[in-house]
Amino acid sequence: MEHGQWAFTHLSRCWHSGPVSIEERTLTPWTRASILLNISLQHIMRLDIKGSSSSRQGALLWPSLQMEEDPDIVNRNTELDDILRQISELGKWREILNASGLELQDCIIKRPLERTKPEEDSEDGTGRPPTTAQPPRGHTNLLTVPYSIPRALAVSPSLGGLPVTPELAGNLRKILFGNTFYVFNYEWKKSFFKFREPYSNLSYALEAERGGSRAIQMVVQANIIKYLLFTRQTNSDCCRLQSLSEVGEKEQERALAASLTDILWAAGEERSATISFVTSDYCFTPHLDYKLDNFTERLQLFSFKKKEDVRKFVYEHIQCFKDEGSHGVILFLYSLIFSRTIARLREDLDCTTSHLLHLSLGNFVCRQALMNLLLTGRASPNVFNGTLHCGDDGSPLEKPLHGVLARSDVGYLHWSRELLERTKLPMVGSMLKTPKLPIWVCSINGTYSVLFSPNRCLLSDWKMEHLFHMYFYNGQPSQQSTALLTIDTHSHHWEVGIKDTQGDPEKRFPSVEMAIRTKWEGAAIDWNGTMPFF
Repeated sequence: MEHGQWAFTHLSRCWHSGPVSIEERTLTPWTRASILLNISLQHIMRLDIKGSSSSRQGALLWPSLQMEEDPDIVNRNTELDDILRQISELGKWREILNASGLELQDCIIKRPLERTKPEEDSEDGTGRPPTTAQPPRGHTNLLTVPYSIPRALAVSPSLGGLPVTPELAGNLRKILFGNTFYVFNYEWKKSFFKFREPYSNLSYALEAERGGSRAIQMVVQANIIKYLLFTRQTNSDCCRLQSLSEVGEKEQERALAASLTDILWAAGEERSATISFVTSDYCFTPHLDYKLDNFTERLQLFSFKKKEDVRKFVYEHIQCFKDEGSHGVILFLYSLIFSRTIARLREDLDCTTSHLLHLSLGNFVCRQALMNLLLTGRASPNVFNGTLHCGDDGSPLEKPLHGVLARSDVGYLHWSRELLERTKLPMVGSMLKTPKLPIWVCSINGTYSVLFSPNRCLLSDWKMEHLFHMYFYNGQPSQQSTALLTIDTHSHHWEVGIKDTQGDPEKRFPSVEMAIRTKWEGAAIDWNGTMPFF
């Protein structure tokens, strides 16, 4: 077919040009065929059949009133019939692909940005953007290809959950992105909770992505460490790092289920939690202002009033979070929002923050409000303690700013060399700096990692903080063992002996050490033979 040949040629050209964000050449023939089908359908539906729409509709809807048919109308009707036939044939292929376990899904292949077409300019010809909400131009130069959730990871519609509604799906998009036409990109969709090898030096550890989902993975990582060191029942009376390397696959799954449950239960104010899973059935037909992503529209929500019921349900369906292709991080994020409820989230936020994610360098990253929601159960947008009613000059603010109201099990440290050079670092309050347990999620130069100690008494006995050990894990595959750091807060100031005033500041003042010093000011840090890294 002419249009099918166009799609094949176009696909082949795209297939061999420019860098892409997935391993296209390793896709199966079925996946390639589904891509071809998707492009062909889009092309056919975009065809501009010459002639007025009114005459075409008249030819189709009122043939009995047309005593004499214009030859041009006949030709146009013939062309339209041919297109409809081709769409029908492509629809049959869609059914075949779906029967084979594939679905036409959206993921993103980045293409070189080009000048947008004239029809994207404003109607008055000034080039100003139209007044109605439109997706950013960078999003118009994207090619969509399949990235589907395997059927084995879709729960049965008869499991008993409540189907998502169009209103709830729209509000979910707005609280995440600030609009309803953004969707998660490929980097987010492929993110899930993947453990390192069982019974290895890092059997407790998750492999973290480099994109925006990394922040969520590392908060979950901190809670996994909390479970393994301080929560689970063990035969030993002491907490040792060795116990983190004695974790089998089943224990990994139990640790992940317990960690996800703890976070969701805190978000539900320790009264309830909601889990969202994808089913095989669509729950609603989206409206024009909502962009389809082919999995949010298939959500089923499961609500619980007892924490143990949440943990059991998550554990029974742990593959929906930990298996490749599950969209596990997104499903957990959805569950977090539904557990907190959108109404409470709007109360948590203040005038500085209206939604939880923002675009940075082409990817969606977590705002501080989302980090605080993960850490404390409340989406406060700031890191200071309490609520701020006055500005730095003492004058009352027009609207109060919301900070952290209570200590949580896992703390938070922040250091940014770039931000320090441009302005000043936000002062993290004691509620986040001094958690109930010696575990911290660290935001260092915009990248997330975990710092922890197996000594539960570290933060409850000031004498313990003179000289102590900490462990550092950054989630990258290149890290093959947990880094051991020795922190000395009293022997000498950390700057003593530093004479080199030239060269790389990262080598002279490693960012990990600077983050630690935001908690223990002036501490000297020994990497015990490991080259400082981040």
